[in-house]
Amino acid sequence: MAPDPRRPRAVLTRAAIDLARSDLYRYEADTSRREITRALRHPGARFTVALRLAHGLPRWSPLRLLAVLLYRRWVVRYGFQIPHRTSIGRGFYLGHFGGVVVSVHATIGENCNLSHQVTIARANRGPKQGAPVIGDRVYVGPGAKVIGKIVVGNDVAIGANAVVVDDVPAGAVVGGVPARVISQTGSAGYVNRVR
Repeated sequence: MAPDPRRPRAVLTRAAIDLARSDLYRYEADTSRREITRALRHPGARFTVALRLAHGLPRWSPLRLLAVLLYRRWVVRYGFQIPHRTSIGRGFYLGHFGGVVVSVHATIGENCNLSHQVTIARANRGPKQGAPVIGDRVYVGPGAKVIGKIVVGNDVAIGANAVVVDDVPAGAVVGGVPARVISQTGSAGYVNRVR
């Protein structure tokens, strides 16, 4: 059955709620009412729900206004500087709160984990001018920096305090300054509760 073109707002609302549920699934594998309440004790879960609703709900909806207020509160309280217009796939997981900065121009794939003190930044000059594109099932360790117009493949693990300024092939583990491929074991074991 084709969606009713007169009701695009309902589709946006359903999509925003679906994205928020997929994020909450990463915190608690069950998305029943009781488990959602448990997941919302985690600062990352609170923030991602507000982020999804602030982005996906109809512009003048009272629920969106509430979501934007909560989003702004969680930005200040928990130190997540991730614009709600950033392109982020399903199953987004913020492992620890504090110091996470993501450019509005970056693209993050599905089921990605960001640890604390992570920066995903746009380069404003040079041959890599632009923002990173991060694949699916990527783990970004504490303190890591991903900078410039680069592509991080699927199933990649980025080590703690790594500075990634070049493309990363799928299934790699990178670390160091600048980051280099250490192994090909990927992010298995770091990215859990994936649907």
